[in-house]
Amino acid sequence: MENKIKVVGLGPGNLDFLTGAGVKGIKNCEIVIGGKRHLEEVEELLDNQERFPLEKLQEMLNYIEKNRNKKITVVVSGDTGYYSLLTYLEKNLGKENLEVIPGISSFQYLFSRLAMTWEKYTLCSVHGRSCEYIEALKNSQEGIVLLTDNINNPYIIGKNLLENGFENVEIIVGERLSYGDEKITRFKAKDVEEHQRDYQMNVTILKKG
Repeated sequence: MENKIKVVGLGPGNLDFLTGAGVKGIKNCEIVIGGKRHLEEVEELLDNQERFPLEKLQEMLNYIEKNRNKKITVVVSGDTGYYSLLTYLEKNLGKENLEVIPGISSFQYLFSRLAMTWEKYTLCSVHGRSCEYIEALKNSQEGIVLLTDNINNPYIIGKNLLENGFENVEIIVGERLSYGDEKITRFKAKDVEEHQRDYQMNVTILKKG
């Protein structure tokens, strides 16, 4: 009988924020699959498991099919339900073959560090994709949350806010969240030129005044 493939959300990065179910899903598997950074993060939980570094998606599928008689866990960043590899796995392996263990998303973690709730914020992503975040900001109640990348970084986002008349929107940037060198920066869009720099892996909140 084939085992279900576990998909575990690692949370923001620090294993302190990995769920108990996620820990069990990783410790009790025979094969763990993940990106290089993911495998490094869970190394202390592993014993004799096979490690398969995820590079090409088709190679991962081929590897899973060859090892369907083993207990396989795929680890993904953040939460399994938000811009996750889970979508690809569901499409190619079928939902009935998966057991999903959610994690804490980076934006959930950032809101907790700010002692803020996020139910009135709109979730968006410009991480490797396009998003009309100016329009989303206009239509939001309190603001929006953005997953960013090197091109659509907080500085560029701030400049776009200025160009569209949102000079009083607060930009909150969480970098390297949950790690020892975590950094949270807050500034108004009108002051964006004072914050032109390289940004580490981050999530950005645009908070209306």
